[in-house]
Amino acid sequence: MKKILSLVLISALGGVLTLGGYKLFVEKENKVVVETTQTTPNFLPTSNINTLYNTTEAPDFVSAAENTVNAVVHVKNVSISKGQMTFEDLFFGRSSQRPQLGTGSGVIINADGYIITNNHVIKNAQKLSVTLNNNKTYEAELIGADAKTDIALLKIEADEDLPYVTFGDSDNAKIGEWVLAVGNPFNLTSTVTAGIISAKARDLSGKSIQSFIQTDAAVNPGNSGGALVNTNGELIGINTAITSQTGSYVGYSFAVPSNIARKVIEDIMEYGNVQNGILGIRGGSLNSKASEELGINDTEGVYIAEIVEDSGADQAGLEEGDIIKKINNIKISKFSDLTGQISSKRPNDVVQITYSRDGELNTIPVTLLKNNTFTIPLVGEVKNAKPTDLKKLKAKNGVKIIKLDDNHSDYWSRNGVTEGSIITSVNDVEVNSVDDIQKALKNQLEYHSLRLELINTKGEKDRFNFSR
Repeated sequence: MKKILSLVLISALGGVLTLGGYKLFVEKENKVVVETTQTTPNFLPTSNINTLYNTTEAPDFVSAAENTVNAVVHVKNVSISKGQMTFEDLFFGRSSQRPQLGTGSGVIINADGYIITNNHVIKNAQKLSVTLNNNKTYEAELIGADAKTDIALLKIEADEDLPYVTFGDSDNAKIGEWVLAVGNPFNLTSTVTAGIISAKARDLSGKSIQSFIQTDAAVNPGNSGGALVNTNGELIGINTAITSQTGSYVGYSFAVPSNIARKVIEDIMEYGNVQNGILGIRGGSLNSKASEELGINDTEGVYIAEIVEDSGADQAGLEEGDIIKKINNIKISKFSDLTGQISSKRPNDVVQITYSRDGELNTIPVTLLKNNTFTIPLVGEVKNAKPTDLKKLKAKNGVKIIKLDDNHSDYWSRNGVTEGSIITSVNDVEVNSVDDIQKALKNQLEYHSLRLELINTKGEKDRFNFSR
């Protein structure tokens, strides 16, 4: 009996010692293992701030989209198309002219029904109609258009105040900023796409006459004239173009900056046409190759190769060889930057030009003037003549040739015509200004039936006829 009790006590004591050892050594070690498995995995960023998962920082497009879709309209343009004459047309004596329907988008810019769109959306329109997001349709009146900027202004008469988009400042738009494109691609109404601003002051012409905002928001045929808005719902551009070999979106789209579009429609409303102010320079963008050819170190900015006589730049004291670096404290890296800024200004506006001369930066005010120059095909650039110009050559009227056409300068020099000659008549119309020349050449294609009378710098009168 005693042996049995001894065995039980020994077994119990062994159990206690075993359990105590487990609690003391084994269980503590397991706790350490568990804790280490809950540490941050080594493939995550070491920073304590993980912006990738911070949903409060994500852009919210809902409010901007809701406000914009109600102010973007569907524009329909009925024009007359001159199709190829078919056998049936000839047999039945029918005309080859047929109505053709074109569609695009537009943006309501005030409660009274003024709508901004692209010029190419309404070009050659015989009839215009506008459909709102609530499916109401109105006939639209064309108030005015500008082919150069591809902007047009329409007006509809609604029986109620209309929703509209307010203008933002496109100069303040930043590369990388989120934007929405709203329009009617492929006749699909009220379509919203998102992207970022990819570039600014983009020129598609190769002539530095354009200054588009480039985005990667999807834009397709039918989006033309629609809105490009920021996340606040402010209009910063009018969607205008895409570059594509297929005709559909491939990753890039382009919009007229709102500052340019706004200036154009305000001019149309106030003056009936666009008031273009000019700086009065000729030149080009700088890069490594151009700088090497010119023998200068700068690779950014606009190099002034020529100053237009009597222009704002001439009167302010800018000189050939100066490099424009800023305008109104906005950096100028290439000519399209300068084009974009000047396009948003009017005659008599004063701009602050920061330029480099002999390595030193200077800033001067320059008053933009009305463009008093015009390019005549085959001839070259002419400007309004001053009384002293006319008196010098004993001319009663005329415009002054300030730059001959590069492709035909040899012809003119052989015939005794040089820069400074006075053109007195164009197509048998006496001219006193460049406006007279534009009227005389209206509806003329290139140099079809171009007739000129002029007085050369020797005071000799001559007449030239061109036709083809």
